[in-house]
Order: sequence, then C-alpha cells, then structure tokens
Amino acid sequence: MNENRLEGYRETLDWLHGLLRFGQKPGLERMRWMLEELDHPERRLAFVHVAGTNGKGSTCAYLTQMLLEAGYSVGTFTSPYLLDFRERIRFNGVMIPEDDLVAVANEVKPLVERCAAETAYGSPTEFEVITLIAILYFAKIARPAVVVWEAGLGGRLDSTNVVYPLVSVITNIGMDHTDVLGDTLEEIAREKAGIIKPGVPVVTGERRPEVLAVFREHAEKTRSTLYTIGHHFDVEQQEERMGEQLIRYRSLHRRHEADYRLAMNGPHQAENAAVALMTIDVLRNFFSFLLEDEEIARGLQQTRWPGRLEVVSSRPMVVLDGAHNREGIEALVSSLERLVTADTRLHLLFAGLADKPLARMAEALKPLQGRVKTIHLATFDFPRAAGSRQLYDAFCSGGWQAESLESVSDWQAFLSSWVKDSRRTNGDDWLVVCGSLYFIAQVRAFFPTTVEEAGE
Repeated sequence: MNENRLEGYRETLDWLHGLLRFGQKPGLERMRWMLEELDHPERRLAFVHVAGTNGKGSTCAYLTQMLLEAGYSVGTFTSPYLLDFRERIRFNGVMIPEDDLVAVANEVKPLVERCAAETAYGSPTEFEVITLIAILYFAKIARPAVVVWEAGLGGRLDSTNVVYPLVSVITNIGMDHTDVLGDTLEEIAREKAGIIKPGVPVVTGERRPEVLAVFREHAEKTRSTLYTIGHHFDVEQQEERMGEQLIRYRSLHRRHEADYRLAMNGPHQAENAAVALMTIDVLRNFFSFLLEDEEIARGLQQTRWPGRLEVVSSRPMVVLDGAHNREGIEALVSSLERLVTADTRLHLLFAGLADKPLARMAEALKPLQGRVKTIHLATFDFPRAAGSRQLYDAFCSGGWQAESLESVSDWQAFLSSWVKDSRRTNGDDWLVVCGSLYFIAQVRAFFPTTVEEAGE
C-alpha cells in the first residue's frame, strides 16, 4: 500500500486544507506545469468563464439551470461553499461524490509534491489544487457538454485562467481584495479583464464608462467582441415581491423583448440574469446551442442561490444575504428599500472579516438608518473574523449612533432566542443577517435545527 495515498474523504479534506499554509501565490506557472504533465485535460472541455466582483455565483447558477433545462449536461465550479466542500464541484447540480473526490485527489497529489520538489515554482496552493481536481473530474469522469467556470480572486493570474472558453463573462467591478488586485476600479478591471482571450466573445454587466474603457481596450487587443449591458442588451424590473420578481429582457440577438420570472430578489439579480441571458444568446447564435424560450424561462424561474436574500424563516422573518463588501451592501440596501413596508422594523445581525473595509460597509448601510431598530454586532469562529470592538468602531466611523449598536457575544444563542420570541411572529420585524459569506455559511448550517426547535 502506498503510504502517501489518501485513504478517505476526511483525510483528503485535511490534505487540501493543509495547503492553505502556502497562502495566495498569484501566477499560472504551477497550474500550467501540472496541466502539461497531465497532457492538458482542460482542452477536452467547453467552458464559460465567469469573473467579476459580485454576482458571479448567481450568474453561474442561472447559466447552469438554463442549460440543464435544455437537456445539456453541465459541470459547475464555484467558490466559496456554504455547507459542504463538495458544493464547489457539481455535475448536473449534484456535488462531486466523495469517492470521486478522493480518487482524483490521489491522482493529483504526486503532481503537487513533484511541483514543489522539482520546480522553481514552489508548492501549488489549495485553490490551485481544487481547480485542478475540478478539471480532472470533469474531463475524465463526468464529461459534461459544458462547464460553467467561476473565477476565484481576480482573473488574469487566477488559477481558473488556464482554460480557453467559448464565452468570457465579467459581471461587474467593485473595490474588493484591493491588497491583491489594485486600489482603483481601473486597476481591478485590468485584472478581471485578464480572462479575455483572443477571438472569444465577452459579456459584461458593468455600466461605468471608466471600467468599460478598460474592457474595450482588452477586447480590441484580442479582437474579441464585447457585449455590454445598456447597449447590446438590457433589463428592466417590472414587478417585485419577496421571493419573486418579473423582469423584461431585450437583446440585439432577439427580435422581441421577453418577460421572465426570477425567484431571487433585487435589481442586481435582474442584471445578473440579464448577463446570463446574453451569454445564452451568444451560445445559441454562435455555438449552435439549442435552448427553447420555455426552457430558458423555466431555468431562470427555478434558479436558487443560497445566502442571497434567502428567507430561512417567515414567522419571524429571518433573511440571509452574503453581502460582504461595499457593493454587496449597497445592493442589499437597494433590495430592502423596495421590499419592506412602512410598518417593517429592520434588525441587522452583522459579522465581518477584519481585512474588509468595515467602516465603508457600515456607511453603505446608512440609507436604512430610519428603518433599522438595532444592529447586532457579532464575532464568529473564523481566523479572519473581526472582533466586537473592531466592528463597533467601524460602525461608529460609518456614521451610526452608539445607541443603535449592540454587541452579541453568542450569535447562536441570539438567533435561538430570536426565532422563539412569539412577539415577532406577526411579520413586522425582519432580522437580516449579512457581512460575511463565511458567517452566512455558519448561520445557514445552524438555522434548520433552530427553526425545528422553534416549531417552524
């Protein structure tokens, strides 16, 4: 028996997470070396590569569901995960089986060790190895007709940027991960635009002229057609209520406008859906993908993305939203302003990461100041989680009064108490949980038990 062989799922996860010690190392040389050793399995797959600051996951979910409704087999690679590590790699909506993950990891492990020992590039990072596992799983085991492929951090030097896709998608640009990607929108846009490949069409949901100028420059250099929202395609919200909205979509590839229903709320989700629709239009018109209008409509209406304005309890109302940067908070605020009534009392449970622009996120919440009764500030079990004092100082710096802030030492006890409080079952009090996707993951894992105990 090979003593270096991974013997089970838990041991495999421990090995993968152990690679975290190598941190983030932007660059494609390790991925290219390993793929060369494997005879380039990525070249046997058709990809749709999706990058951007916010909305990548939702856009990937829309694309996956529409393609599935049309009968295509679909691989989906996304990050991060909420409840189960295997959420990151899916085939036809089903997580990679544990046995397959172990088998592919065992094929990859010797390469990882050789890359560290035999090259000047050093050890591959955790995300690079997960990306390689996804490629091998899709190429050798699942063999989907198309892979919806979400970029991780950035684009140009991201480990996913070793594929040559059918279509490149850039949802939008925001001020996130500035320590790695740059201090201005234009600098970040250049990193995201790095996924644009020669001759490959590009779809973007970005509207700001200074960002579009960067995309146009890259598209011209690579002779790629750039499709922009507001020009080549667009979307309008028609109706909205919690758990449903009606949108109207138009595109230069269609003779007529079309109305679609979404199960996800917010103008940002309408724009994410429009980006996905334009991508489908490109696939239909230039790559002979066959999707009927009713299949597209069914796919959009059936798409769910956990942790995005997700109602986990209706009496009392508890909503989870993975807003984890300023742009995400602004989208959340815009959605809440449309959805709540004059009688609604908002309460926020906020937990964030210490390396995020917490004061700017707090400031972005200020349009809700007249509606928010209390902001409950919580820390949680995560290495980069902000402490109570840091959160308090950030919200004070962001313009919130001290009397509206409350520190929560045990968020689980707080949530348990909240859902059991019979005074809140009339629906006038909404608890909105936000600030960090990692926190949302923990709340979502905890919540089913809490709701069950509360008799929901």
